[in-house]
Amino acid sequence: MADVQGTPETPQNLPPDVGQPQGPAYVPPGVEPSGPLGRENDPKARMWAMFCHLAAFAGVLPVVPGIGCLLGPLVVWLIKKNEFPFVDEQGKEALNFQITMFIYGVVAGLLMLLCIGFILVLAVAVVDVVLVILAAIKVNDGYHYRYPYPLIIRFIK
Repeated sequence: MADVQGTPETPQNLPPDVGQPQGPAYVPPGVEPSGPLGRENDPKARMWAMFCHLAAFAGVLPVVPGIGCLLGPLVVWLIKKNEFPFVDEQGKEALNFQITMFIYGVVAGLLMLLCIGFILVLAVAVVDVVLVILAAIKVNDGYHYRYPYPLIIRFIK
């Protein structure tokens, strides 16, 4: 019902984005996202950030088994972190995730002595491969990817 002056009960001067999802990743329609909360526009930065994540597969090579999953992202991050801020951010993310997965793998390996580690080693490997591929795809599209919080320990900030 309208009050005495004839104005409606709901305000009419609301911004046009009322009712739209809000938050740090929200960008109004028609606006190209860029900057720290949007998408990375530099294709070279996106490519090197993707390499930071994919370099974790260096651990499967027979030359550097096991520790290669840490050395791959570390080398790419150290080489390109000063050139591209996006690579610096994603390199830290990839390295933190690989350090965490390495720790989980070592613990699961020790639990193999109790015969429960076999399933855990397989689970750690599957989670690692799936999330690294997902991160590489998202980063190559220009998104600032963060690994799921309960799975990762952020050693490098």
